[in-house]
Amino acid sequence: MTGSTLSAGAELIVWRTLLRAEARLSRRLQADLLARHDLALGSYEVLMHLGEAPGGRLRMNDLADRVLLSRSGLTRLVDRLQRDGLVIRQSCPSDARGLFAVLTAGGRDRLAEATPTYREGVRDHVLSRLDEPDLRALRHLLDKLADEEVPA
Repeated sequence: MTGSTLSAGAELIVWRTLLRAEARLSRRLQADLLARHDLALGSYEVLMHLGEAPGGRLRMNDLADRVLLSRSGLTRLVDRLQRDGLVIRQSCPSDARGLFAVLTAGGRDRLAEATPTYREGVRDHVLSRLDEPDLRALRHLLDKLADEEVPA
């Protein structure tokens, strides 16, 4: 592990800049999704993770970890998605207390409609502002922060 040669104040500036960039990008993606699809970013992320999962279903605990929500926060979000007909809950046959969130056909359709907007937003607000060396460096840095193995 390498230590920083920055002052404590400079380290905090880097940290705050990272938080500000993430918040700004999330707000922009949220605004795009709401304007075009009446779909909040958190709802899109739930639908996206379910859409990528085998059978379009994930245990609620696993889904909460993937979307970075508390269990109670995810429960409230899935309640709204269920009311909108985008997700259903199924009990887990091997664990009476376990629940799955399952993407419905309507949820899959909504995800398919919103995904181009999401991808366009990622391109417009992030990728178009970085050149190839920037993208490689950013991936390397984010892999380090996520404790992922970085390919040589």
